[in-house]
Amino acid sequence: QVELVESGGGSVQSGGSLRLSCAASGDTYSMFCMGWFRQAPGKEREAVASIDNTGATYYARSVEGRFTISQDKVKKTLRLQMDSMKAEDTAMYYCAARDVRYCSGRFFAEEDYKFWGQGIQVTASS
Repeated sequence: QVELVESGGGSVQSGGSLRLSCAASGDTYSMFCMGWFRQAPGKEREAVASIDNTGATYYARSVEGRFTISQDKVKKTLRLQMDSMKAEDTAMYYCAARDVRYCSGRFFAEEDYKFWGQGIQVTASS
């Protein structure tokens, strides 16, 4: 079992930056295969970024070049650095972990992930 807890959300003006963190505890082998998702009001949850065993990172087109996903396996923490934020980045953000010991490639489907954080609100105002 894996527990995920997000932190670092809040409000920022458009063009500003925020950094989200996700602390993992339990069977943290899942740290090797994780992702960030978000859900805006009235919209479906969508993938933002993912990272695999090799450290390769993958991004949704809407955030590529502005967001950076990274992980600190020693501290068991997943991060999402969000720069040049836009009003359309406003959403509830969730970190997620797969229930596998190895993965390679991009995983952007919700069903790829077994463990989820409770979510944290991010608001970018124009």
